[in-house]
Amino acid sequence: MRLQLDIAATDGAARTGRVATAKGGFQTPVFMPVGTRGTIRAATTAQLADLGAEFMLGNTYHLMLRPGADVVAELGGLGRFAGWDGHLLTDSGGFQVFSLSPKVTDEGVRFKSVYDGSAVHCTPESIVSTQELLGADIQMVLDVCLPLPAERGDLARAVRRTAEWAARARSAHSRREDQALFGIVQGGVDADLRRESAQRTVALDFDGYAIGGLSVGEERGLMMHGLEAAIAELPADQPRYLMGVGDPLSMVEAVARGVDMFDCVLPTRLGRHGTLLTGRGRVNAKRAEFARRDDPVDPECPCKVCGTYSAGYLRHLLVVGEPAGRTLCVLHNLAWMLGFVDRMRTSISRGEFGALRAEVANFWA
Repeated sequence: MRLQLDIAATDGAARTGRVATAKGGFQTPVFMPVGTRGTIRAATTAQLADLGAEFMLGNTYHLMLRPGADVVAELGGLGRFAGWDGHLLTDSGGFQVFSLSPKVTDEGVRFKSVYDGSAVHCTPESIVSTQELLGADIQMVLDVCLPLPAERGDLARAVRRTAEWAARARSAHSRREDQALFGIVQGGVDADLRRESAQRTVALDFDGYAIGGLSVGEERGLMMHGLEAAIAELPADQPRYLMGVGDPLSMVEAVARGVDMFDCVLPTRLGRHGTLLTGRGRVNAKRAEFARRDDPVDPECPCKVCGTYSAGYLRHLLVVGEPAGRTLCVLHNLAWMLGFVDRMRTSISRGEFGALRAEVANFWA
């Protein structure tokens, strides 16, 4: 299903709009909380829905190993399995696979399961069929994601293999009436390789496009250099997804360059360790100064957590190790992030994106 972005407003290269899907549609820019194994860490899909999230991301690598894509399909697909009525995107698991020192050939990848050590063989075709069983609204092709820095020869081979695998995945994709398939652009921070990868990917006419292999060890300036080269080759009327990026400064800078979709574990990971996202940067909720505070850690935040619980109570839960403390921090961070992308949408619509961009740079640089 080809996804098209109906652009409602622009401010420079930043844009906001709506993408129609088989399930209805979603607003952009959009942030997709990561539910690796079918739920976000330390919270439930019901709580995520209560926050107003439009998307959840699932990880194909983990779900195909536990409980298995066939089990998920038998139980109604990932949405029904997880009790989630919103949109779903499943990534290919390539990022996780390539962190396991796999054996990579032109045919596919071989690696050992992190759960039981058994041998696993994945191909571009098998990853597509697995994601069709999982039943997400958007699925991703298998790509070659290298850590940075990397030698140019290695990056060039990754670009070639990613393009060849993308062509095989496109041919294998049969569930086209209700499931979109995104191609992925690679190439590190090399502008020429990024352009080549984007051109080869666009030639395959995917339903949407992702930029992968960034925010994997490089400086932000280099990341933006690679991002700009890729975006210049992507269709303007389809969604652009920057994979794995979720810090506010990188997000606002990416939106300024024309990115529409994001995912990241940052809000949940920080929350589980007691760090909160706020309009003035990160705040450690376990700091001693909060012990006797009766107001919220972030008095400006309209979320339910900040409207209900004091900084002193939240710190107490975290210090004594109560799981509820981690859950509350995760819920706050997700609410803050969803509010942040809503602010980006509003500021673009009003022609005030530059002011928001400057504000974020002031507190998050």
